Amino acid sequence: MNSHIHLSSWAGPPRPDGPVVLVIMDGVGVGRQDESDAVHVARTPVLDGLVASFPNTVLKAHGTAVGLPGDDDMGNSEVGHNALGAGRVFDQGAKLVNKALEEGSAFGTKLWRDMVDRCFQGGTLHLIGLLSDGNVHSHIRHLFTILDRACQQEVHRARVHILLDGRDVPETSALEFVHPLEDKLAACRANGCDYLIASGGGRMVTTMDRYEADWQIVERGWKAHVHGQARRFPDAETAISTYRTEEPGLSDQFLPPFVIGRDDEPVGAMHDGDVVLFFNFRGDRAIEISRTFEEDDFEHFDRGVRPRVLYAGMMEYDGDLHIPSRYLVDPPAIERTVSEYLVHAGIDQLAVAETQKFGHVTYFWNGNRSGKFDAARESYIEVPSDRVPFEQRPWMKAAEVADEVIAGIRSRRFPFIRVNFANGDMVGHTGDRDATILAVEAVDLCLGRIWREVRRADGLMIVTADHGNADQMYQLGKNGTILRDASGNPLPLTSHSLNPVRFVVADTRQTLGYALMPPHDAGLANVAATILNLLGYNAPEDYQPSLVTPLGTTP
Repeated sequence: MNSHIHLSSWAGPPRPDGPVVLVIMDGVGVGRQDESDAVHVARTPVLDGLVASFPNTVLKAHGTAVGLPGDDDMGNSEVGHNALGAGRVFDQGAKLVNKALEEGSAFGTKLWRDMVDRCFQGGTLHLIGLLSDGNVHSHIRHLFTILDRACQQEVHRARVHILLDGRDVPETSALEFVHPLEDKLAACRANGCDYLIASGGGRMVTTMDRYEADWQIVERGWKAHVHGQARRFPDAETAISTYRTEEPGLSDQFLPPFVIGRDDEPVGAMHDGDVVLFFNFRGDRAIEISRTFEEDDFEHFDRGVRPRVLYAGMMEYDGDLHIPSRYLVDPPAIERTVSEYLVHAGIDQLAVAETQKFGHVTYFWNGNRSGKFDAARESYIEVPSDRVPFEQRPWMKAAEVADEVIAGIRSRRFPFIRVNFANGDMVGHTGDRDATILAVEAVDLCLGRIWREVRRADGLMIVTADHGNADQMYQLGKNGTILRDASGNPLPLTSHSLNPVRFVVADTRQTLGYALMPPHDAGLANVAATILNLLGYNAPEDYQPSLVTPLGTTP
């Protein structure tokens, strides 16, 4: 056994007879408890009862607490599950990319030199990614830095393929990012560089699928970006304005794909010898398009003539499968996660989620590792998500996910079970408050089912979340007032919130033998040490402190 992943016994009580079950209510934070807060408005008797009856606190789930550059940065499911599973705070994608681009180290890599050399030989630089300042998948500042450096190094021709956000930023804010991009490209053209927007589309229908939920999303992006096959417009603003006129109220994230054309030809179709950089730093929605560019044995859709390009990502999106094969910035190196320690301690584990969040309780939880540490000790169950708009079916697959958790508890096989309920986040992103209320209520119903089974098994249930979302459904002004349109209707918010999340320990034992004593500024990274303690083990010394302390001791 490797000594660096050995666990010693905790001074507190032994683990319960039944399992320790971690329930992650994705996107369910602690909000203002007013009309903007779907969690507050929803009927949640189970969660309310647990908070009233058991030790609980709130945890930071955004900003520096999860490795992001500053505390104005929203948390997200990727960094949230990294922190929950790793027990430490690692610099995350946005922070790493900021440093690499600002200090110039990204432009000193062999990859960047190869990209520039390819362009000097006549290739075009294509930049694909999410156009916003949401800082969850990308940041427009990163794109501008790359464009500036490319132009300075006399890369003559570049094309930008923009994916519209409306999810991590206001839902109809696309032109607030298109206009500055057009200004930037115009400045580059004034310096002799042929730089244009070439194609685009809303992120939820174009390119940015994840967990293989719908490869048609990737296919639409491939056709638009690579082959110039989509509805054609003279410029991006015309495309966006036309789509909005044709379907009023359509969020940017759902705008159909489009191509910019001149003289009856697309301005940015890809050809042999070109260079393609996918400038998103977050991995989950970048893996499939990367595979489409790189895999020789590809069966998900007909790619047509596949141009021979140099493809790279901003980061490595899958460290185990090495997707993509080339990337500008190294991702955080996360090792010794809680699951790895438990495997070596002989603890069997079960992870359950529906497709939309399956990678979060597996890949991201395990430190951006796609494989298992020990197939004999770890069981993963993915419940296939519905392929319908989330607001039309806000209960999603919560019941089926709960079924699998209950079966796992009844099996008596797993001392540790973790589960993610995707509803609060995925429905919250639609901006539909009424649907989000139903989503939160569906999760609460499933929470009650699991809690009843935990009690029967003499187990313990931890309830928390990875970040906020459903807790803030309306945009707020600087003074905290709800922003409204000309008709007095609240402006919907489709992004995550900066709110903290709950942490509840519901223990079936009459005498606990420990107390909940959270350290100052406790965050998601404190959860891993807590799980280890409640399973009867001391946490590694470099983990963030546990939230529980044995009675008779001091933290």
